Amino acid sequence: ALGYKYGSESGILRRFDTFCLERYPHETALSRDIMLDWATKRPGEHPSTLQNRITPVKELAKYMVRLGHEAFILPKGMMPRIPRYMPHIYSHDELKRIFAQTDCCHYSSEVPHRHLVMPIFFRLLYCCGLRLTEARLLKVTDVDLIDGVITVTNAKLGKHRQLPVSPELLERLRFYHQRVHPSPAQEDWFFPGYGGKPMTMGNVEKNLRKFLWLAGISHGGRSKGPRVHDFRHTMAVHCLRRWVLEEKDLRAYLPVLQAYLGHVSLSDTAYYLHLTADLFPNITEQVERVFGD
Repeated sequence: ALGYKYGSESGILRRFDTFCLERYPHETALSRDIMLDWATKRPGEHPSTLQNRITPVKELAKYMVRLGHEAFILPKGMMPRIPRYMPHIYSHDELKRIFAQTDCCHYSSEVPHRHLVMPIFFRLLYCCGLRLTEARLLKVTDVDLIDGVITVTNAKLGKHRQLPVSPELLERLRFYHQRVHPSPAQEDWFFPGYGGKPMTMGNVEKNLRKFLWLAGISHGGRSKGPRVHDFRHTMAVHCLRRWVLEEKDLRAYLPVLQAYLGHVSLSDTAYYLHLTADLFPNITEQVERVFGD
């Protein structure tokens, strides 16, 4: 009802149902024992995985209570705390080295367009600040090669937005389109993966790991980055840094960045303002002149 997609949660509730049947077949209420047992961390389970597993069941308990049924709701302190990930902001030198490695992709018979997809795909993530899924699921009809506008449909919270691209990126997109889609159908994936399906998230992350290694950029391991999503963070920070140095009115420019990134709340975009000031202390004074504390 609020616009959030509800896909994986139904699978979690199905697993919870199986869990209850196996361990508590005679229980008639959503008891404290059931909830605490379900909320127990499993060996090797990441805190974020545990939280994702607990949340839908906790919401189920709240829903049952609202309907007048008996159910135990986990108190706030029972939910695992997940340390906030500090985005890796790629330097301009790192971006050049990564893009140089994407340009060195070789032809693969299993994925015949891979050597053409990777150079433009990773540049698009940075230049347009796209979320990974938004870029993966672009269709040919979503990319206007005449006016240079990318249409993102059914993004986070079901939102749509249109993104103008730079002239340089537009030329790359046109060249790519000629090579990969000489006679396309409108519903074809703009970045085709294995078997004509869209690339998987795992495939993109695997390729990034390889490009980072070849570019001489160390990776901290699982959940430690650099990550694919950090291209989006980097685009936002680089934009803000440039605007501050050019003495643009950030109160006018922040809403522009908000619309481009597809943020619902301006506070989400303002996060990058703090990140920019933290990473580039020399511009903190200029930021504070506009926004105070």
